[in-house]
Amino acid sequence: MMKDYLTKDRYSNHFNWLVKSQSPYLQQHQTNPVNWLEWSEEAFEKAKQENKPVFLSIGYSTCHWCHVMAHESFEDEQVAKLLNERFVSIKVDREERPDIDSVYMRVCQLLTGQGGWPLSVFLTPDQKPFYAGTYFPKTSRHGMPGFMDVITQLYDKYQKNPEKIADVSDKIIENLKPSVQSDQKQSLGTAHLEKAYKQLSRSFDSKYGGFSGAPKFPTPHNLMFLMRYHIWKQGDADALKMVEKTLNAMADGGIYDQIGFGFARYSTDRKWLVPHFEKMLYDHALLLTAYTEAYQLTGNRRFKEISEQMIEFVKREMTSEQGGFYSAIDADSEGIEGKYYVWDWDEMLTTLGQEDGELYAEAYGITATGNFEGKNVPNLIDTDLDALAEKHHLTRQQLQEKLEQARKKLFQKRSQRIYPHVDDKILTSWNAMMIAALAQAGRVYGDMEYVNMARTAMEFIEDKLIENGRVMVRFRDGEVKNKGFIDDYAYLMRAYLELYETTFNDDFLQKGKKLAKDMLDWFWDPENGGFYFTAHDAEELIVRDKEIYDGAIPSGNSVAAEQLIRISRLTGEVEFEEKAEKMFQTFKDQVEGYETGHTYFLLSVMLLEMPSKEIVIIGEAGEENREKLLRKLQETFHPQYAILATSNPERLSKQASFLKGYQMKNGQTTVYICENFSCHQPTNDIDEVLDQL
Repeated sequence: MMKDYLTKDRYSNHFNWLVKSQSPYLQQHQTNPVNWLEWSEEAFEKAKQENKPVFLSIGYSTCHWCHVMAHESFEDEQVAKLLNERFVSIKVDREERPDIDSVYMRVCQLLTGQGGWPLSVFLTPDQKPFYAGTYFPKTSRHGMPGFMDVITQLYDKYQKNPEKIADVSDKIIENLKPSVQSDQKQSLGTAHLEKAYKQLSRSFDSKYGGFSGAPKFPTPHNLMFLMRYHIWKQGDADALKMVEKTLNAMADGGIYDQIGFGFARYSTDRKWLVPHFEKMLYDHALLLTAYTEAYQLTGNRRFKEISEQMIEFVKREMTSEQGGFYSAIDADSEGIEGKYYVWDWDEMLTTLGQEDGELYAEAYGITATGNFEGKNVPNLIDTDLDALAEKHHLTRQQLQEKLEQARKKLFQKRSQRIYPHVDDKILTSWNAMMIAALAQAGRVYGDMEYVNMARTAMEFIEDKLIENGRVMVRFRDGEVKNKGFIDDYAYLMRAYLELYETTFNDDFLQKGKKLAKDMLDWFWDPENGGFYFTAHDAEELIVRDKEIYDGAIPSGNSVAAEQLIRISRLTGEVEFEEKAEKMFQTFKDQVEGYETGHTYFLLSVMLLEMPSKEIVIIGEAGEENREKLLRKLQETFHPQYAILATSNPERLSKQASFLKGYQMKNGQTTVYICENFSCHQPTNDIDEVLDQL
């Protein structure tokens, strides 16, 4: 097919070449009059042969502004004619090719000071960028240049002054290259943890929770950092208060789907009221982890309830028949943002009846005038449920029951609406995040259904997304695509370790350890330390990135560092932890001064600063004392513990050689505790162990 790029501009009159792709995003553009090509050697060869610059457009299928630009420009015959005559146009799904997205997003940030999607980059035929932006309207408005003007002017400059274009692109690439490595003797440490905490404290919104103003993102890894800081500081109350305030405020807000559950990607305002309605798998995975850990720390039953509702949502709306998880649900339906989720006063009253409708409206802030473009986003932001119950002469429980009955009716009514587009590709990295979160939730809440969901999804990944020992990126409609990036390996390793610490099945530990070795083999920089985004045998792009910034999701390097420390402590193989320590030197300069952009990476630094504790439990599965101790360990929050449990220490010693010689004493469950590299005498006294812990 790719060779046809060089001889035919389109697949047919109706379809461009994207018709051959399985990417939901690329398929959305397959009938555009623009002669789109997929990223390939042949596409750039075509640009060379025709002496045309390349227009690179990067997005994803549930991206609202991608839809807007597509409708205004890419579906427009006038724009398409200009692009087809003057450029070779390439479409990339950022979720399938995060390596390409990462490189050219850095270009956009370098040139404009900001980034986002759709990402619009103009390249020479040898992939070198000379101009970048995000969304462009078709014609100029609100001070934004029009897309038609941009492509006309850039084409003219490219043809009239190719030397200038070449000079600009070379300078851009020079600026993308990694800076000189920092002094390798200097490392990240406690001072950087304190700086991150102070920066978070300063930006914390004490009224509505979260950090900074609008738009406001959940950023669960900030909360994970604060919870570990709370432990490290032996109960820092302010750190935990920020977490509790944020989690409660988000659960009250319109960012949380009060009728069908699940979180939108971000709030357009400071109060968490009006969301951008798109729902992402990764947000639910990370938020499930944050709510679960907060429940462990506080025992707040609301955090458990939100966790359970999130899992119900993911199971109902984002899980494939085979058990893998879909990527995202669009904000738009019928071409209108939020249409599926919002309510007008009359429809709500008709659905619930006058009395129940007015009670629900009072609780959830629904009015005749609305809070979003004349419609209503249900929320609890200004609601005191106890006061509302008292006003209506109800107990709190009676009020909750009435509101729950109303919610179910509204959910049934909403289900009759046209559902938003679902991006149903299955991504390894995002699935691994959800597997880890479900495994953790299963052990904390004592619910085997969650563990089974995690195991089923892992079986799907092992069956469909590992080929010849290599982790792959994406599965859709029977097609597997692209060798894995560091994110895929790091998140999958984390999922294996969470499954191990939930089930204590040795196989999960063994697979996690193998992935650690594979990561080091395929991605590690032996000269300067840290993991490259792409494997050593990957397609060569204009630069080879090492990503450390923790943005919407924690970076592959951040997650890898944490897992290396965990596997080191679980197996006793110190060389894994030494690699993490090397990373704290490698990335010191990038983290310093912007600690809050690297909170997940710093979470691993904190893990090394905490006194370590290895707990080995030898006893038969199901035995009362073993289960009593494990239950206590699993329901409390202690990220610095490494826990191993087995009935067969000799077999487990194949993964953790320090267990050789460990055995059950007196025919009873036996516990070995090691702290800061020194071990206590083994004991059968479980109550004594619980007192120590």
